[in-house]
Amino acid sequence: MPADPSGAYEHIRVAPIAGALGAEIGGIDLSKPLDDAVFAEVERALHEYLVLFFRDQRLSEARQKEFGRRFGPLNRHPFVDPDRTGRQDPEVFEVRHETGETYIFGEGWHMDHTWKPVPLMGGILFAVEVPPWGGDTLFSNLYLAYETLSEGLRAALDGLRAVHAANPALYVGDPNLSLTPAQIDAMRAVHPVVCRHPGTGRKLLFLHPHIVRRFEGWTEEESRPLLDFLCDHATRPEFTCRFRWRKGDVAFWDNRAVMHNPINDYRGFLRVMHRVAVEGTAAPA
Repeated sequence: MPADPSGAYEHIRVAPIAGALGAEIGGIDLSKPLDDAVFAEVERALHEYLVLFFRDQRLSEARQKEFGRRFGPLNRHPFVDPDRTGRQDPEVFEVRHETGETYIFGEGWHMDHTWKPVPLMGGILFAVEVPPWGGDTLFSNLYLAYETLSEGLRAALDGLRAVHAANPALYVGDPNLSLTPAQIDAMRAVHPVVCRHPGTGRKLLFLHPHIVRRFEGWTEEESRPLLDFLCDHATRPEFTCRFRWRKGDVAFWDNRAVMHNPINDYRGFLRVMHRVAVEGTAAPA
């Protein structure tokens, strides 16, 4: 794998995969602890490229969790159905698609857990089993989504807040989760539409197409045209990258500045991914 053309990294190899975001990281074995110098460069690369890809890893669940803990406390998913696979570890969420299923977990552009007062910092996904084709994941850069808006629209959005509320249609019938109507109704938070990333200070567009119901103080009917425009704008092709999975690959994305979208084009095939998520430390502001 070629090195990062900027020559900015001494301990890891960084190869961008697209102009908007995304880089493959080489020179790292995630099955072993990272020393402080390597960790610092991985963290810097995450801030620079927003989503990092590590090929050909042999990663136990314990090591996947340890890697995640270098960045913060791990999320204990509250709604995983342990009866589906017999798994009991709430810090490792198995996203499993059986050969006979048509449902694809997490389909469509989204961010993770923005219905929480403090959304997740990031997600670390490890490919345990992948289909022979299909199942790619798209990622979108929310810095670019904000920075390419007109000056007038950016000014109009500053100070605007959005209501993030779980859509029951996304959760009822999901074989990976076990949720009651009361739990779904409690999944609600209000966040700024434009916020600053806590690690970089850059402004970004903080929206979730399926979770944001309306702007605070607006009706849903009034909000929908602008929400649709902003979400369509945020996922323009030139703001995205696309990752083709191989067994043993790891993706680590910054959930505070990235939307992602798993593509539903592998029906009839088994796909098993293990996700570890890092908790956020501060509400969007």
